[in-house]
This record gives sequence, structure tokens and C-alpha cells, in this order.
Amino acid sequence: MLTAGDFRKGTTFEMDGAVYNVVEFLHVKPGKGSPFVRATIKNVMTGKVQETTFNPSDKFQDAVIEKKEMLYLYNDGELYYFMDNETYEQMPLNHDIVADALNFITENMPTTMYIYKGVPFAVYPPTFVELEVTDTEPGIQGDTSKASKKPATLITGYTIQVPLFVNIGDIIRVDTRDGSYMEKVK
Repeated sequence: MLTAGDFRKGTTFEMDGAVYNVVEFLHVKPGKGSPFVRATIKNVMTGKVQETTFNPSDKFQDAVIEKKEMLYLYNDGELYYFMDNETYEQMPLNHDIVADALNFITENMPTTMYIYKGVPFAVYPPTFVELEVTDTEPGIQGDTSKASKKPATLITGYTIQVPLFVNIGDIIRVDTRDGSYMEKVK
């Protein structure tokens, strides 16, 4: 068991039949009245974020989230197939679970799957990925100015802002946490 007074950033717990992750917390001890915990919590299944206050003695059940390394294989139009790297078992997932990760993953790319009580609820790409640019305006030779950017479409269909010297066919490194351009690989 876990009390609200034990909350820390990243703590996962069960409340009202749902699993929440503590995003931010603050232990408040007012001059008058009882102390309380003000927390910003995120429902790990739906992604909904809410701010709530708790009595420090409120008790909650710990929630254990399993992280599993999976390999993205392919999609058949409706389902997206991932393979467990240890057992080679394939797991099909619906689009809504993998939607955010699809901006940065291609076939045969490693991913991290989050599972709660045997049910996958999120898929995350590696922090940095190397993807090919499939569409962008032609680069201007010699233009290495730092401030100018242009849109570029990656092989996954995701569009990001890149420097003017990046051309179609270039491989670039992308930070998947915020979808930003890191560097040109080749």
C-alpha cells in the first residue's frame, strides 16, 4: 500500500479502478487546517491529465507497470504487429495504442511497450531515431544559416522543421521526445 504522503514524481498507483502516474506533486502545510498533497496525475491508459488534492493519509494500491522491449514488425491495415525479443511471440495492437509512436518507427525498429496486468497501453520509440527525408524543398548550396528552417516529411509521414541544407534522401537523427531535428547523418 502507498499513501498520498509517499507520492513522488513517477509514482504509479490505482485509484477508482484506473492507473495513474504522478506528474507533479506538492506537500502543503497551511498555517491553519490540515496538511494536504496537491498532485497533477495522468491516467496511464487514456493519457488524461488532472490536478487533484489528497489527504496525506489516503491509501492507494501500488501499480506495477511492466516495460518490455518489442520489435515493430509490420501493419496489415488495421493492426500493428510487435514481436517480443525474448519469446518471439507476436502481439497485434490497435492504432490508438501506437498512434504517437508511428511518427518515428519503421519496420524492424526496436520499441518499448508499457503493459499493465497483461494489457499493453502504450508504445514508445527509441529516444533518438535515424529516418530518411522523403519530401522537402531543395536545399540551397552553401546555406548553413542557423536560424532558417523548412518543413521536411520523413519516411514515416511525419513532418518536422529542418535546416535549409537538408535534401530529399538525406538520413537525419530525430529526438522522439519532442519531434525535433538533431543532426544530418548522411
